[in-house]
Amino acid sequence: MRFFRLKHNFNWKYVIGEILLIFVGINLAIWFNNWNASKKSDRDKKIVMAKITEEIRNNMEELSAARKSNQLITQAFSVYQEYFEGNSSEIIASPEELYTLKTKYPGFFRVRDSVAYKNGLFHYQGGTFINLEIPELTEIAWETARTINIANEFDYECLYDLESMYNLQQMVKKEVNKAADALQKREIRNLMSILEFINQLDFQLLKKYEEMLKNMQNCS
Repeated sequence: MRFFRLKHNFNWKYVIGEILLIFVGINLAIWFNNWNASKKSDRDKKIVMAKITEEIRNNMEELSAARKSNQLITQAFSVYQEYFEGNSSEIIASPEELYTLKTKYPGFFRVRDSVAYKNGLFHYQGGTFINLEIPELTEIAWETARTINIANEFDYECLYDLESMYNLQQMVKKEVNKAADALQKREIRNLMSILEFINQLDFQLLKKYEEMLKNMQNCS
């Protein structure tokens, strides 16, 4: 009886080479995927930073324009207080004084009727008209960055400054809403008090905007 033995001659170098190739291939694939993800994340981060920068600039322009307009309201009211006869619908002034007031603050007080008073003064009846400028301060870019978790990749100091800036912006928006409500209710003196406070907040917020624009490159 004959017995047959199968001889298995393995090429261990070949086997090890194949294993190494598979190992290297898998690691290259993982590295490539990570590199792709990192590249996409960096690209998204740059886009978000550009959008936030654009948003800050737009908000800065809106706030500056509104601040200038609303400061004029408080200035006008302060000057007119010397001429108001008990309320903001009647003033006592000379024609020359009224002309100066209307030239400096056009449209603030509109005369409907006048009656001679005394010593060259007239009693003017009319009404105070206030055009409250409401800035459109947005935070779409910032909220988007937080929603897609890109904000988490910002430097801590940058993230802190952005949070602080947008929180202050929210405070300004709340006070502006209060001012609009006071105006609607014709609470003029309350409105002036709110506008004075808004002016202080606006100054702080504009400063925050400027600082943030300078430091945006540090967010990377």
